[in-house]
Amino acid sequence: MYASLTTLLVLAAQCGSDHDHHRPQRFEARQPHMGAVFDIVLYAANSDTADRAFSAAFRRIAELDDMMSDYDPDSELSRLSRSSPTESPVAISEDLVRLLDQAASLSKHSEGAFDVTVGPLTRLWRRARRQQRFPDSQRLAQARTAVGFRYLKLDVAGRTAELARPQMLLDLGGIAKGYAADAAVAVLRRAGIERALVNAGGDIATSGAPPDERGWKIGIAPLQPKAPPSRFIILADTAVATSGDAWQFVEIAGERYSHILDPRTGIGLTRRSSVTVVAPDGTTADGLASAVSVLGPQRGFELIEQIPGTGALLVQVEGDQVRVYQSARFQQLAQPTDP
Repeated sequence: MYASLTTLLVLAAQCGSDHDHHRPQRFEARQPHMGAVFDIVLYAANSDTADRAFSAAFRRIAELDDMMSDYDPDSELSRLSRSSPTESPVAISEDLVRLLDQAASLSKHSEGAFDVTVGPLTRLWRRARRQQRFPDSQRLAQARTAVGFRYLKLDVAGRTAELARPQMLLDLGGIAKGYAADAAVAVLRRAGIERALVNAGGDIATSGAPPDERGWKIGIAPLQPKAPPSRFIILADTAVATSGDAWQFVEIAGERYSHILDPRTGIGLTRRSSVTVVAPDGTTADGLASAVSVLGPQRGFELIEQIPGTGALLVQVEGDQVRVYQSARFQQLAQPTDP
């Protein structure tokens, strides 16, 4: 499910003067993809150059959406899931094997707190949110037998995948938007656009800073839905992603269950939190934000410290108090600024 990461980041990009014809001008465009709205902001010499760059970037995003959707039965991801348990290795595209390889690495480092084989559980909890009812215990137990990152076997060089258990379903909702944002930035660079920001529903990848600015000014919204940003950070040539449950959750018998699932237990998280991760690329930031949400501040920040160039901010409700945790590298990487 591509909309599984709550959009808690809002853009407040700095503008150059459009009246100076010797300076690149600021252009914006947006399209819906992957269950989210993709916003692209870029600086280009003229509107023709910008339009060509936008078209190329959105074509690339749409290509990845068609490939990686778990809603579309004809997507490459869905076809791979239907092959479980595979009798022989299944050939997959370069994009899919690359993304699954990065996901597998994060699964290993997080000891299963991040896991793209979580699809059977995701499907159960989608129904639970619609019906406002806890998943049936027997179905939950059965779904858990089909979940486990070690059951996904990859041959990266040979570009093949195997699914070892019956009824496996892959769900890239915790990482695909970050990958698509990275891919769009790469397309823009090839089109000669060196100053751009791609916001994939809250998963943001950037290239060079706007003219005469240190970077792109990005607001991090608080836990409350529709509340204005309470913190701002400055980024350039890096990425940021936020995972939280301000919008997507269900209350059952007085307990609040997040749409963010712990793949190891099969249960939605019951603690309310928001995790923002800064990383060298959107794929890493997106996946880590999901993993740290599951792990919590202590184990989550241990994971962050293992991965070079990453930092995290975690805001968590504990009883009647809101506590803020910040990793050692977050302040250095994010360049915090006043509202």
